[in-house]
Amino acid sequence: MRNEFTAIVEFDGTWYVAYCPEMPGANGQGQTRDEALASLRDAIALILEDRRADGLRGVPADADQTVVTIE
Repeated sequence: MRNEFTAIVEFDGTWYVAYCPEMPGANGQGQTRDEALASLRDAIALILEDRRADGLRGVPADADQTVVTIE
């Protein structure tokens, strides 16, 4: 597992809409499938960035922080 997420893409008349079941609130849309997926990627990145920032608020300055990678 890397930074991979499931994208569900549906065509709704004139727009493609995309969402990610693993990331509630992450949605994208576009006039093409590729635009919808790009929009979804941006939404996922913003949510992860916000969750990271929120999770680090209040962490003591002297706390040991390191990076964990999942492959």
